[in-house]
Amino acid sequence: MANMLALKTGARLFVEQFADNPFLPKFYSDPERYSFPLELSFLAERYSQLNKELRHQDLFHLMTISDYFFLKCVIFAKANLAEDEFMLFSQIFEIIYKTLPKPDLYVYLHLPVDKLLKNIAKRGRDFEKTIKGEYLEKIQDGYFNFFKQHPEYKFLIIETSNIDFVANNEHFDRLRHYILDKSYPLGINRIIM
Repeated sequence: MANMLALKTGARLFVEQFADNPFLPKFYSDPERYSFPLELSFLAERYSQLNKELRHQDLFHLMTISDYFFLKCVIFAKANLAEDEFMLFSQIFEIIYKTLPKPDLYVYLHLPVDKLLKNIAKRGRDFEKTIKGEYLEKIQDGYFNFFKQHPEYKFLIIETSNIDFVANNEHFDRLRHYILDKSYPLGINRIIM
């Protein structure tokens, strides 16, 4: 969706860099051992990318679209780390987060876990084959809890179970309209398509 929106609008696009993370396949095979280095490496990579890209004024792009947000680091860390590790991670995160600009709108495209599992299988990444529905539920719960705890941001949750915005231009246009053409109050805003 981020790619399609950026192409349609001419916006600057940031795509999460995860494929080269050496800890990701290790995490899926041994989460207890590799969760802390994985979360720290994602924190460093995401900060480095955003700090580098967002610090430079871009006169050719009036809008920036990203397929992830930096707060994602905390959501995944809370789900994956032991309590003492999460406390240390949170301290580092807070120092870094204060230095980054904040998005105008956070968009969360929601799918039920069974459909997420089908999408993961269709994607065909070997290291993702061990992902369980329980883990995805834990991550989804983490997102929703985070949204509830931060009414100072604008969150747009769009239920996408009944649409295919990649194959259907009408679905994409409706999503684009909801994301780009409407104004939302602070807090959680929901749309069912």
